Amino acid sequence: MQFTALEIGLLLNGTIDGDPKAIVNQLAKIEDATPGSLSFLANPRYEQYLYSTHASVVIINNDLVLTEPVNATLIRVDNAYSAFSVVLEKYNTVKLNKTGIEQPCFIHESAQIGENVYIGAFSYIGPGVKVGNNTKIYPNTYLADNVCVGNDTTLFAGVKIYFDCIIGNNVIIHSGAVIGGDGFGFAPTADGTYNKVSQIGNVIIEDNAEIGANTTIDRATMGSTIISHGVKLDNLIQIAHNVEIGANTVVASQTGISGSAKIGENVIIGGQAGIVGHISIAKGSQIQAQSGIGRSITEESKKWAGSPAVPYASNMRSQVVINRLPELEKKINELEKIIAELRNISI
Repeated sequence: MQFTALEIGLLLNGTIDGDPKAIVNQLAKIEDATPGSLSFLANPRYEQYLYSTHASVVIINNDLVLTEPVNATLIRVDNAYSAFSVVLEKYNTVKLNKTGIEQPCFIHESAQIGENVYIGAFSYIGPGVKVGNNTKIYPNTYLADNVCVGNDTTLFAGVKIYFDCIIGNNVIIHSGAVIGGDGFGFAPTADGTYNKVSQIGNVIIEDNAEIGANTTIDRATMGSTIISHGVKLDNLIQIAHNVEIGANTVVASQTGISGSAKIGENVIIGGQAGIVGHISIAKGSQIQAQSGIGRSITEESKKWAGSPAVPYASNMRSQVVINRLPELEKKINELEKIIAELRNISI
């Protein structure tokens, strides 16, 4: 894959300073770039590298004033960072543009496969499965009975989707994710053992969601576990049965959300957070990393931190006090000595 500065400038609606015929065939950081590389400069801290970089083409902001000569061809845009993200998306689209059905793989005769689909080797497409147009299913992927996958969706290698689950349009699910495994449902018995409660629901992942590698989303006991449109889940997350996550919520790695919890829209959840079951979290909430949420959050657009979680500002004040505990302990010991001495004098 190679592009000229002119082609990139047209894609980004940018202005070219230098050779419009300059060719690039790779992307690189500005400090590490070699000839043939396309890079960008958005952070002023890296401006020094603009004057020494070996990149052939660099995307910069319109308002950047050069203080030294530059060897690279420059493409000026309103926002270099956003522009480079467009280039990354274009590059990724071209790189991942696969079509056709590789062999060996198994596709049940009752499965419905759309147009312009890619199915990688050793994949299993079960009875009643529906796969939409332009969808890519990478090798070693498993789609169980009656799974429905929408258009323009990508399932990377090793994704496992259990029966009856529904995946929307333009969804990305990364390698190792398991969608629709049994929820953690067991009924205690009189003799101290547990009987398994069958999980007969499914998982619904709506349009434009992204699921990270090795993340697991359990099927509902009854009904559906719902990941709403635009949700972004990081790697190594556990979503339990009957959880509902609102639109455009983002969740960082190693978070665990217990059964039947309902997360609102546009919530931000930091890494390693723990959320108990059967509670609700108001839309716009921001939950700091390693927080423990043990009760419902009803106020919208508030920040929370700590375990158990409290309002963010309160947690910060507590941290200040905690950091001073050794000093406070020393003062208490000194005060106790003074009190003891005063008591001896009074006696």
